[in-house]
Amino acid sequence: MTLKATPLNNAHRAAGARMVDFGGWDMPVNYGSQIEEHNAVRTDVGMFDVAHMCVVDIKGDNARAFLRSLLANNVDKLQVSGKALYSCMLNPEGTVIDDLIVYFINESWFRLVVNAGTAEKDVAWMQQQNTAGNHGLAITQRRDGDNAMALIAVQGPNARTKVWEVIPESQQATAEMKPFNVAFAQSAAFGEAMIARTGYTGEDGFEIGVAADQAEKLWNALAAAGVKPAGLGARDTLRLEAGMNLYGQDMDDTVNPLDAGLAWTIDLVSERDFIGKSALQAKGQNAQFVGLILREKGGVLRAHQKVIVAGTEATGEITSGTFSPTMQQAIALARVPNGVNIGDTVHVEIRDKKLAASVVKLPFVRNGKILAV
Repeated sequence: MTLKATPLNNAHRAAGARMVDFGGWDMPVNYGSQIEEHNAVRTDVGMFDVAHMCVVDIKGDNARAFLRSLLANNVDKLQVSGKALYSCMLNPEGTVIDDLIVYFINESWFRLVVNAGTAEKDVAWMQQQNTAGNHGLAITQRRDGDNAMALIAVQGPNARTKVWEVIPESQQATAEMKPFNVAFAQSAAFGEAMIARTGYTGEDGFEIGVAADQAEKLWNALAAAGVKPAGLGARDTLRLEAGMNLYGQDMDDTVNPLDAGLAWTIDLVSERDFIGKSALQAKGQNAQFVGLILREKGGVLRAHQKVIVAGTEATGEITSGTFSPTMQQAIALARVPNGVNIGDTVHVEIRDKKLAASVVKLPFVRNGKILAV
């Protein structure tokens, strides 16, 4: 099978990246040291190729009404141009088709950024609902062809300063911009840039969208300004420390989002109906999503390991696990039975051992500070 390539593929290879097959995409896992890349984002600044993600524009008079039904979070929260919202998109059974960010540009234009591996099914689902509801919307994915966009995430405490250095035209529009907002800047060097104060690392920074044919030029300019390229390895340890779900690992279309710690992204309070709402209300929450810190030596926490709760037959399961470079401890995200409390000790089956782990509140790390101990 031929792997898909982002517009930054040549830049990764020129930088000596170790490339891997990531869901059918040829992507960099690291550029030499995953730990150095992780620490650069926590303490200074790093950047990620996220051009495999898919930008989807939804345009038309009925865009808001369409998204009110399509998304579990309520787009009526988006009343000011540039505001962004994180949401799940559910199927009628109340499980997760995808998690995404929606940006409100104006009443006839909303922009979504969806996951790479789910993009085709996501767009097909949106088109199906568009037709079924007779909404008359134009739904356009921006990953191919003349209108293709590429995304670069610049993350870390010095991220914004570095972006302003490379795209000086962006500073005025973004200097006072709060997290989960987006602005547009016309750049002399790179054309129009979409600059969102969002990210997937637990650090401040921007996710920048430019025309695909400008992406390599922007990447190289950021690198020349001292922004360290970072690969999928660091991206995973950073997001896990930040307690952020990964689609396909921590949740998917078999998982109730209430059991995946995503209740905060779902509006069950308003009278608004949305796809999957009645199923969610019927199911309720049957598990809880927590952090684990391994307290005994002798193992690393990994997905699918069983979590044993003392005094009960019920068990839980690790969904994501790693060794935390920031905390220097083995950590995990886990789905555990209701009734398990923060501070409890559980045991994780690692090969032939049952090792003790503490249940902690997520996130582990945010804005460079260790929050879970």
